[in-house]
Amino acid sequence: MIHEYTVEAYNTAFDSTNRMHDDSVAQTYGFRGGLVPGVDVWAYMTRPCIDRWGEAFLTGSTMEARFASPVYDGEVVVVELAGEGTLTVRGPDGTIRATGRAALADPPPARAIGLAEHPDVAPPVSAELLAPGTVLGTLSFTHRRDPAAVYLGEIRETSGLYEHGGVCHPGFLARQANAVLHRNVSLGPWIHVGTTAHHRGIARAGQLLEVRGEVLDRYERKGHRFVDLAVEVTADGSPVWSAVHTAIWQPRRL
Repeated sequence: MIHEYTVEAYNTAFDSTNRMHDDSVAQTYGFRGGLVPGVDVWAYMTRPCIDRWGEAFLTGSTMEARFASPVYDGEVVVVELAGEGTLTVRGPDGTIRATGRAALADPPPARAIGLAEHPDVAPPVSAELLAPGTVLGTLSFTHRRDPAAVYLGEIRETSGLYEHGGVCHPGFLARQANAVLHRNVSLGPWIHVGTTAHHRGIARAGQLLEVRGEVLDRYERKGHRFVDLAVEVTADGSPVWSAVHTAIWQPRRL
């Protein structure tokens, strides 16, 4: 059985520090406009998984996604989850914008990442600051219902499973993988290109979320500079989300 989800994409990051979401800056890198954040496309991709598996998807599953080409503000995209677990995102022109897979599965053990202080002011990014093995400064905050409800509106999420912000959306957890990077190093325009994640449990309003990150790898391809991060998120000390998160921290200009 195929599960489909149709959504009008919205660029939630027009005013973010990542100017790749700004039309004029993105065009200098060859895009036709500002990019809808990859973590929001990720959030769209979780919806047919929720429709198929319900709460079990949040407590024991694996999902991976690779963003093949941008999604732009206002585009109506269709996310398809096929019976064997293949995920596809198609734009209004029929082109594939993202691919992936999802399945219910027992996650592997969480990665042990140490605590570290994040800087008050993030230093300019450099290859040295993203050396493999670098532990990023830990983020911690209380998950609150009202801001979470605003987030659900931004990503056009209508599933009642999230209780109007009472249950943390997995797309919001994916956002924390971005946050643990840009709170530790000051980036220019950059691009989230893929994530493989394990959903381990439910985070709820009022719980303390802790986000730890570690650089796994740093490499260059076709003039783009990439970084792979390991990210672990806990809620009141219990693991809820783990990922390997890949970004181009320094894209090649035209």
